[in-house]
Amino acid sequence: MKLDILAVGVHPDDIELGCSGTIMKHIAMGCKVGIIDLTRGELGTRGTAETRNDEAQEAAKIMGVSIRENLAFRDGFFSNDEIHQLKLIRAIRKYRPDIILTNAPKDRHPDHGRASQLTLDACFLSGLIKIKTQLNSELQTAWRPKNIYHYIQAQYLEPDFVVDISDFIEKKMEAVLAYKT
Repeated sequence: MKLDILAVGVHPDDIELGCSGTIMKHIAMGCKVGIIDLTRGELGTRGTAETRNDEAQEAAKIMGVSIRENLAFRDGFFSNDEIHQLKLIRAIRKYRPDIILTNAPKDRHPDHGRASQLTLDACFLSGLIKIKTQLNSELQTAWRPKNIYHYIQAQYLEPDFVVDISDFIEKKMEAVLAYKT
């Protein structure tokens, strides 16, 4: 499935907190948007990986995204290495997004910055034809997104640009509140 925008977050709820208003605004404009969660959020203080999954699926329905997939990297312990890059490259090539939204490169949570760099690296590498990936039994073709943007969750960082989500703030809060744990 070809997506216009793919949002990549480390933990279920990162997308809702960081860029769900932007996502919903673009869906309302006719864009096809999907979400990739890198981890199941199993180290989170509240809830379990299973409850987080249910909450993420509920939030996805509220936002109206076309797909939501979890790559099940180890929360807190994934690396920006070949194994993780290849998993993300497969997803990028599968959905062929024009735009990627991802975590900010600097944040107090170490997973966020690491995921940001992993996503940037995977976006570049996904465009190299000599890197071979398969989805099911089919060889994937190279694909590189046109633009990569960081969404900011931390209050102390200055944004590069701001998207007016005034018309979507109530729906954003509904998606955030899908996480009851």
